[in-house]
Amino acid sequence: MEHRDINFRSRKWVRPEDLNANGTLFGGSLLRWIDEEATIYAILQLGNGRVVTKYMSEINFVSSAKQGDLIEMGLQAVSFGTTSLTMRAEVRNMISRSSILSIEQIVFVSLGPDGRPMAHGYSEATYARDRIPEPGTLG
Repeated sequence: MEHRDINFRSRKWVRPEDLNANGTLFGGSLLRWIDEEATIYAILQLGNGRVVTKYMSEINFVSSAKQGDLIEMGLQAVSFGTTSLTMRAEVRNMISRSSILSIEQIVFVSLGPDGRPMAHGYSEATYARDRIPEPGTLG
């Protein structure tokens, strides 16, 4: 499942502590890495350090990775709502380019200082750094 608009920016080296009882990459570790990467992407796209994961669609584990493999995670902004950003994710083996996992929808919501959904005002993805939140606004 190759998607040209996905940017593969984050890479991980599968280490012994990332393995499950079968000696392959533990799905929980992979999902933690994806959620962290998606959160960073949402912060940058929405220009707000206060974002939360609202929804994650079906997670399709296509293949696994083993110790020593290099994997890369890719994200693509699919749509912007008034307070939300929907993206898709794919993880693949860096060497073989074979898909390890795909998630068609991950939805993040932008929150205001009161913890309630807040309009962000964006309708398309940016690749510039102009939406990085001001210092002190990430927490």
